[in-house]
Amino acid sequence: MRYMLFIFSLFLSYKTGLRVQPMKKIFLLFLLSGHLLQAQVFNEFPVQTQKPPLHGKHWMAITGKPLGATAGAMIFAQGGNAIDASCAMLAATCTMWDVLSWGGEMQALIYNPKTGKVIGVNAHGVAPTGATAEFYKSKGYAYPPEYGPLAAVTPGTPGGLMEILAEFGTMSLKQVLAPAMTMAAGYPIEAQTANSIERNKKLIKQWPYSQKVFLPHLGQEREAPEAGEIFVQKDLLATLQKLVDAEQEALKKGKSRKEAIRAAYDRFYKGDIAREIARGTQEQGGLITEKDLAGWKVLFEEPMNVNYKGIEVYKLQQWTQGPVMLQALNMLENFDLKSMGYNSPRYIHTLYQVMNRAFADRDFYYGDPYFAPAEPMKGLLSKEYARERLKDLDPEKNDPNVKPGDPYPFQGEKNPYLSLVEGDKVGYHDSRLTEDFLEDFTAGTTSVVAADEEGWIVSMTPSGGWVPATIAGNTGIGLSQRMQSFVLDAKENPFNVVEPGKRPRVTLTPTLAMKDGKPFLAFAKQAGDEQDQLLLQFFLNVVEFGMTVQEATEAPSFKTFQLKASFGNHEKKPGALMLNTDTPEWNRNELKRRGYTLNFQPRTSGPVNAIYFDWQHGSFWGGSSNHGEDYGIGW
Repeated sequence: MRYMLFIFSLFLSYKTGLRVQPMKKIFLLFLLSGHLLQAQVFNEFPVQTQKPPLHGKHWMAITGKPLGATAGAMIFAQGGNAIDASCAMLAATCTMWDVLSWGGEMQALIYNPKTGKVIGVNAHGVAPTGATAEFYKSKGYAYPPEYGPLAAVTPGTPGGLMEILAEFGTMSLKQVLAPAMTMAAGYPIEAQTANSIERNKKLIKQWPYSQKVFLPHLGQEREAPEAGEIFVQKDLLATLQKLVDAEQEALKKGKSRKEAIRAAYDRFYKGDIAREIARGTQEQGGLITEKDLAGWKVLFEEPMNVNYKGIEVYKLQQWTQGPVMLQALNMLENFDLKSMGYNSPRYIHTLYQVMNRAFADRDFYYGDPYFAPAEPMKGLLSKEYARERLKDLDPEKNDPNVKPGDPYPFQGEKNPYLSLVEGDKVGYHDSRLTEDFLEDFTAGTTSVVAADEEGWIVSMTPSGGWVPATIAGNTGIGLSQRMQSFVLDAKENPFNVVEPGKRPRVTLTPTLAMKDGKPFLAFAKQAGDEQDQLLLQFFLNVVEFGMTVQEATEAPSFKTFQLKASFGNHEKKPGALMLNTDTPEWNRNELKRRGYTLNFQPRTSGPVNAIYFDWQHGSFWGGSSNHGEDYGIGW
């Protein structure tokens, strides 16, 4: 018996990374063995999820709010495709301030079944005229501000919606905007948004057009709408009606569907709507000009991808944080993750260290690829560089001093910024997670995923213009707050220094995965810097541990804060680790031994929205996290 327990303890140590003493705490060993077995056989013993998995044969529509998903379902029911439905969901969630507005930014990955290609959509706003590092420094900022008109890049969401609808959709703008326009005329506001308005009313009162929209009960104890109250946005409705009018007038003149939608696009970016956006923004102290709006355009791009064990994983380019997940997968391919056991201390430690390396590279090397200097993406995404980054990984202890690597030799070049990398000093390690830090770090948005039986797939993570937003004049359009993701000092990131016309590096990161030449997974999530951390874990839950998409969206995840936050003061918390409150005590103790400062949340999984393509049965599986108000409908 002693010999058997000794062998079993060695097995557990190998599987979990936990040091176990034979003949002590035998009951603990059996609990651990049960925990391990449960973690590795999800297919044999499926978990009862809090939300049911979605099933569909014809289409699937998932987004951040029930009303938003209903808008997508309405369009599908009228015969629209996944592009049409995703545009309707985007329009509805913008109108609901979930937590974004029409003046924000949109980015997406689209699978085109006619070509078999994945397309990247860059509808990110740019820094306006006069937005220089010197300008913000002269006003005493260490980074561009979190809120207000000086936080705004040019609106991208309307242009992104209209461009993908024109290029890949089947319906008119009038049809896909109909649910959002009905909501702008008045819809019962949900508690989450209503209470957010009330919490932020002091800031909202700084901007007269925001006060007019958000605070219908000005002067009363509660000035925001109540949950369930009919929330009316007359100015926004008028703006959306102008877009529809421009389209319908073009159609009457014999223009094609595409040409008519682009007539609406021109009215927004070059017509009376653009003039009011510029006027209203400048009146409140912002920088956006009519020329900024007229010169902005949507870009269709080649996405980046890596192969992880036969699965092609696609992300947008380095103006997002998307390549972080690709870098992490390149490193993790060198480990036998399944043998470690799901969420064992060894598994958590390995992923934490790998993610720290990928995020250190993100923080220094990512930026707008349309501006010099050129980011070293070929080196960053090479398999050889991934192996090089693992050479100093300590399998036992957290390293709070992880720095960016040097990818340039892996693309045959010399690093012109090596002195900045080597001179980077982490210094004092403050691993405390304050309420303000967590609010900045996990600043939310929404996600949209859709698929149809023809094969069109959309994975989208739109954002910007969340409450409290500065509304641009009488348009009803809340401006983005994305300027804060720029840096003002090239020593921090020479690729992401603010300048007019440039896009700040965003956290927004939709994902598509292909297997055997066919769609495998479409998935996306909200919540700032944690997005690629939890999307990575979701992906591994499915691929390595055999979970269904609903199980994978709800399964406990963990978060690292050992990266520079993309918002607020861009703080970094080396060694800070967020775990699920259900994490067993023995795992907690082992992670403390490895040098982590532990924090806990009851739900750490999401919110992730996902679609799995079941080619064996010819159907869709939908997953929508139990984390927030995300919701899906399938048919």
